[in-house]
Amino acid sequence: MENILRYIIIAAIGAVASILANQSIAVFNDGLRPVIPEYLEKRMDRKALAATSFAIGFGLVIGYGLPTSIAASIILIHCILLTTDIIGTWCPDTKKGLILSGVIGAVYGVALLFGLQVIIDLFNMLPVNFLGSLGQVSAGITLAFAIFPAVTVALQFGAVKGGITAVVTLLVRQIVETYGKIALDAEHTIALNKDGMALLAGMIIMLVFAAMDKEGNNQNSNEMLTRIFADKVARIRKYMPYLAIMGGLIAAGTSMGIMAGDPISLGLLAEGDRVNAGLTALARAIGFIPLVATTAITTGVYAPAGMTFVFVIGLLIPNPIIALIAGVACICVEILLLNVIAKGLDKFPGIKRCGDNIRTAMSYVIDIALLIGGVLAAQAIMPTTGLFIIVAFWCINKCSKKPLVSMAVGPLGAILVGLIANVLFLLSLYTPAA
Repeated sequence: MENILRYIIIAAIGAVASILANQSIAVFNDGLRPVIPEYLEKRMDRKALAATSFAIGFGLVIGYGLPTSIAASIILIHCILLTTDIIGTWCPDTKKGLILSGVIGAVYGVALLFGLQVIIDLFNMLPVNFLGSLGQVSAGITLAFAIFPAVTVALQFGAVKGGITAVVTLLVRQIVETYGKIALDAEHTIALNKDGMALLAGMIIMLVFAAMDKEGNNQNSNEMLTRIFADKVARIRKYMPYLAIMGGLIAAGTSMGIMAGDPISLGLLAEGDRVNAGLTALARAIGFIPLVATTAITTGVYAPAGMTFVFVIGLLIPNPIIALIAGVACICVEILLLNVIAKGLDKFPGIKRCGDNIRTAMSYVIDIALLIGGVLAAQAIMPTTGLFIIVAFWCINKCSKKPLVSMAVGPLGAILVGLIANVLFLLSLYTPAA
């Protein structure tokens, strides 16, 4: 029964997300959202919109989403929602196109979930089974993610303050590692997670620095934007019921462990650590508030996952029904508070700018952590040779005319090492260690 429910949820996510994209109500790709008004206001035709959607989304699905999903045996949301952006924009903007996009989206969702399991089963049948070693791809992320607040502070306030934040983060981590076990009685002990507490300490320092930064108020404020683009906000509120359903489905899917919103929480979810996965998803969601709020106000187009708090709900609520209800409520609150969020960001311009730096810092951390994780996985599959292949892959990719995004190299490289190991084994050129 649970397995059937998983397929129903993923089919519904694929269908609704495709329809939202088809009707220009919501798209996942941050780069596509500002383009949608060009189509709505007849400055761009449907073919150009579809081509743009494909150009900026397909490479991320193949080079980043799928390898990361295979490595963790859990779907990274980019695999679904970037593709539904493409499906929705490629189908005609008509009633038939709406139905067609929903059907294709549902089929794609089911095929993705089924196909991922087929790939995993095929890997388990290989003479050199490297699936277990792929789990190390996310090991570096789990350990390194707590440093991203310090990187954010360094980007926004300079290396000295960033260094101070990093030192405090490290000290908190070591203190919790040493003294983090609290005995309640002879049989029960509370163990604090050192990485989670370090991340929390870094986040607090980052937000304090950002709140103290009052510089940067200008006449193009969000409050002014909400007045200028009042019709855009009204458009989003008009479609709030459909967006809320989408948010609820994503929360339910995350609750069931089908998907995750980013590689870090995905890796933690794969390890069964839902609390810290939720904490990392919360940190990511905070960074997306300015981006989603500002683009929503100016374009009238929302994101199917909203400000990504629905992933936090799904990770922290293991019951999919309750998570679905909470996800619906979350999206409604986000949309109703768009104007309030805009005014709040104006009062704390440092926090508004912090959002951009958070995403940049996360990108830096994810890039290096996935590369290191890819090396660890490759070394576990083929000691010494794995490192050679990953380095060669990284360098050749850098020289390519159309290189893969940096964060894709680690997961994809580790899978490549595993496939090469099997080919060499069949040629009697490689014998795995016992």
